[in-house]
This record gives sequence, C-alpha cells and structure tokens, in this order.
Amino acid sequence: MIQVKFWGVRGSIPCPGPKTMKYGGNTACIELRFPEVNRHIIIDAGSGIRDLANFMLANDLPKGPIATEIYLSHTHWDHIMGFPFFVPMYIPGTTIKVFGPVTYEDEPLEAVVGGQMKYRYFPVNMGELAGKIEYCRLKEDPNIDLGDGIALSTTIINHPITALGYRFTFRGAVFCTAYDTEPFRNLFVTDPNDPSYDELMAHEGEEAAGEQNQALENFFKGADLLVHDAQYTRQEYEKGKIGWGHSPIEEAIATARRAGVKRLALFHHDPERSDDQLDAMTTTYCAGNGTDPMEIFFAREGQEIIL
Repeated sequence: MIQVKFWGVRGSIPCPGPKTMKYGGNTACIELRFPEVNRHIIIDAGSGIRDLANFMLANDLPKGPIATEIYLSHTHWDHIMGFPFFVPMYIPGTTIKVFGPVTYEDEPLEAVVGGQMKYRYFPVNMGELAGKIEYCRLKEDPNIDLGDGIALSTTIINHPITALGYRFTFRGAVFCTAYDTEPFRNLFVTDPNDPSYDELMAHEGEEAAGEQNQALENFFKGADLLVHDAQYTRQEYEKGKIGWGHSPIEEAIATARRAGVKRLALFHHDPERSDDQLDAMTTTYCAGNGTDPMEIFFAREGQEIIL
C-alpha cells in the first residue's frame, strides 16, 4: 500500500487567497507513506512542505526521531522554496536524504538547494541545522532499489532545466510523476518553403521527438496514479506558451489514456487559475462518458489517495 497526499498543487508561485481556497495555493509538494515498511517520502519541497512539516511535528515526532527522503523533480524555485521552512531539519535526531537532478556539472545539489539558506536570503545558515541532511544527485535510471521492496525508476522529462519524472513501485502499486514537462517536439525547421529547411534534419527531428514522447508514455504504462503537468489548456499553450516547459491538459489526458493509466491527477495549476475556473474545467475534462476506465481529476491540497 502507498498512501499519497497532496500538500501543494500549484505551479510557478504560491497564490493564496479567497479565489484559490478549494484547490489550494501552495506550490508542489506530495507525500508518500509506506506504512507496512515504515518509510516516508516527499516529492518536491515547494511551499506546501511547510504545512506537511507541521503535520509531521504533531503526528510523527511524538513517535520518535523523524526520518524522511525528499525527491526533487528539479531545482526551480517553486519546487524548493519551502525547504528552509521544513522544521524537522532544525531538530536534533532528524535524518533527511535529499535526492534530485542538477543542471550544471560544477554545482552540487547541496549548493543549489541549500544556496537559498544564506544570510542574505534567510536568517538561518545551512551549517546551523541540527538535523542530519545527506544530498544525493540523481540521473536517469530505470532501476533503482530503494530497499524494503520499494523500486524507483527515473526518466528525463522536457523542461528548460534538467528535470526528472519518478515512478515508484511497491508490492504491485505504481505511483508516477511527470512535471514540470511538455511534449517533446521537433526543433528543426519543417516548412519546405523556409530557406533554412533541411529535409533530413526535419525528418530526424520529427523521429527523435516521437521516440522521446513514446518513451515517456512507456514510463507511465499501467500506473495506478499518474501526477502529470497540466498548467495550460491547448489553446493557451499554442498562444505563446510553447517552450515554457508545461503541458496542455488535453495532451496529458491523451498520453495517460494511451498508457493505460488508471488514475490521472492533473497538477501544477497555473497561479492565475481560480477555483471557479478549475471547477468549470473539471466539467469539461473530467466528467467522461461513463465508459472511460481512467479516472481524471484536478489535484487538490489535502487530497489523499490509497494505492
């Protein structure tokens, strides 16, 4: 069994206020619990991790020192901004392992994530933390044994900096993420009338993009729950958002359906998206026709799912 809980579902920047109370205004943070083997995993340290920390202090700390693992999809600020407010790392006895990719070879993960904890930005320096923190850089790897029967597969997804999708498997249950990402596309000129058009390059670009999209679809295959980037509608995406590293909702649904995903959580909501708009979009994208085997929903803060 994997217990999944959403603590932050927004993209780009926190957007608290009366118009975002239902779905939540915190940026990305997802909690996984494996109660049968007493393991705890957090995916992304957006602003939602602060509320998760408070919950852990009230419910986990009384049982003994906190031990957790944080997997970062990537290191853009909306996915790491809550890290300095993760209170357990200030408490002696806490052990935290932080995993994630980095884009630049000369910067370790510790420098990227911990760099925001300098006196010019934050009143507490990394060296003053009482908990034990270990940093582990991740790359694309189809077979990582996390112990206790938990397996992890990672894959490169399409974003302006290096980002990873995660696929956790435990006793037959499969949980998968793919955000921040957008469909791979042909980067070469495809218009034969363009002076810079090269037929071979155009063909190879199209083939490469198709292969990468198929590989990502295979990565999702059969997942019990897929959390997928869905920041834009297709109309919004095609009106100036191409190349921003986020997916159209329609593309996320079509890809998940082809992959045989059982539940699809549409995630990383645009900060301008109100509760009323998400409710209306639920009617458009999630109602189904009664015959669709895949459940589709817009992720909501506080939502819990058992796999």
